[in-house]
Amino acid sequence: MERREFLKKTLAAGTAAAVAGAILSGRKSVAAEKSTKPQKILILTGSPRKGGNSAILADSFAKGVQEAGHTVARFDAAFKNVHPCIARNRCGMDGDCVFNDDFNFVRENIADADVVVFASPMYYFGFSAQLKAVIDRFYAINGKIHAPKKAVLLMTYANTRPSQAVPIESHYEVLLDYPGWTDAGRVIASGVWPVGAVNGTEYPEQAYKLGRNI
Repeated sequence: MERREFLKKTLAAGTAAAVAGAILSGRKSVAAEKSTKPQKILILTGSPRKGGNSAILADSFAKGVQEAGHTVARFDAAFKNVHPCIARNRCGMDGDCVFNDDFNFVRENIADADVVVFASPMYYFGFSAQLKAVIDRFYAINGKIHAPKKAVLLMTYANTRPSQAVPIESHYEVLLDYPGWTDAGRVIASGVWPVGAVNGTEYPEQAYKLGRNI
């Protein structure tokens, strides 16, 4: 082998090793940061069924989050009093709403949340009405939620055609794009209908791992 060719290959190998070392070093620093910086997670659920499948996914996600050392605030919309937005606009997109109801819990916890989780069954190809009412009331806190955050989607539906999950996923993507949030992961559980049907599938474990590694 000619000296010039030998030096070229040696230099290339050394550069590759240095780059690989830098990448590994970066990964270690990210992992260290995640383990030393607890995050605040706000989980918003929409299932009106006790022990519903999307609620089970929320339980599994919350377990993973708490084991990772993060804190969880949870709002089960179907069991709370949240009046639908009626466009009075008294809030001016960043003030007090005309309704003094349980949405105040969301108002108090969403501004400093690092991650917002949307957990809902598919009801006629969209979010459940209970969760949608909460999302519509985001209008009153619009100024507070336009800040970098991560978001997670946990969704269940009875059918199995992936195309039928598209409307909710598209809504979720636009919902994140508007305030500048980042998608941190999704668990889309198809083929689950009766209460508890998601148990025994791989989906609760997926939700747990997503929470554990958020």
